[in-house]
Amino acid sequence: MQNLLKLLALFIFANFYSQQQFVFFGSYNWEKDSEGIYVYQLDNETGKLTKTTSIKGVVNPSYITISEDGKYIYASSESKIENGGTVSSFRFDKEEKTLKFMNSQESGGENPVYVSVHKNRKWLVNGNYTDASVSVYPLLEDGKIDSLAQILKFSEGSINPDRQAKAHIHSAVFSPDFNSLFFTDLGADKIRIYPFENTDLKPLNIEQGSFIKTKPGTGPRHLIFSKNGKTAYCIEEMAGEISVYDFTENMLKEIQKKPTHPAKIKDGFESSDLHISPDGKFLYATNRGKENNIVIFKIQSNGTLETVGYQKTHGKHPRTFTIDETGRFVIVANTGSNKVVVFKRNLETGVLKKVGKSVKIKNVSCVKTKIY
Repeated sequence: MQNLLKLLALFIFANFYSQQQFVFFGSYNWEKDSEGIYVYQLDNETGKLTKTTSIKGVVNPSYITISEDGKYIYASSESKIENGGTVSSFRFDKEEKTLKFMNSQESGGENPVYVSVHKNRKWLVNGNYTDASVSVYPLLEDGKIDSLAQILKFSEGSINPDRQAKAHIHSAVFSPDFNSLFFTDLGADKIRIYPFENTDLKPLNIEQGSFIKTKPGTGPRHLIFSKNGKTAYCIEEMAGEISVYDFTENMLKEIQKKPTHPAKIKDGFESSDLHISPDGKFLYATNRGKENNIVIFKIQSNGTLETVGYQKTHGKHPRTFTIDETGRFVIVANTGSNKVVVFKRNLETGVLKKVGKSVKIKNVSCVKTKIY
């Protein structure tokens, strides 16, 4: 029996270290002939990042996402020119370690900042920030983005005349069952909810859309769901808080508000991104501005949050970050200092420790990982 357990442990160990984990970065490159998307390989033991490839020909791929099978990378390309934004598709070959441009489509609005892919790999959803719209595209079998199927626009703002004169969509997130879409509207202080009927030619059910209001002036930015699908967490950029919601029968009911910053920080909040560890035990969130840190929360049995502590990101303006699929590493994109920093995660306490040397990527804006 002991020998069998040893063999099993050896098999798991060998399988773990034989897996290749790649890290994909988007950037604000501003020029079409400069590198826009970068691919690195993550050492599963040390956390070291080694560059494998990059690609030119795409402007400001500020947010990226990966298809469930890992074959395709999708990017939203920010442009502050009216109707100048695009969404693009790329094919990643894990054996050749190459990234190839497939095609692009107009985003249907200004400043696209978020893309999501349906688990069936047949739909792409994009959120446009500046003119507050959501665009929906069919995906072809070869991973290319088909022509625009739907676009939905919003207009009303909220109480802050400088930031909320009009609506601003900052994320477009599928529900855990992929039958609904949730849009965080920073400008209107709303989380918008729409049924998504993936077998229809126009899957977004506009007639049955609804919303919940967040506290005026909070600026909801990104939304995620717990691993069991029973709780939702929304980070509020302007309030520097996370709102925790019970998620039952496709409805959100607020059960907690938790600051992302210490009590001594009174203003200037710039909360940005949030993710849950693969084991579902911890939630992490980044703060830009005065803080430039990651706040660590322990997730309680009822979904509420308990603050564990804070970790400096060793850079400026941590716009996004990710937790690798093994749960062992946190990778932070410090946009303001052109620096990617890797932290090793204590699986028991959730605490982070910087490892290795930082990687320089100019204007790095987004980071995603995938195991192959």
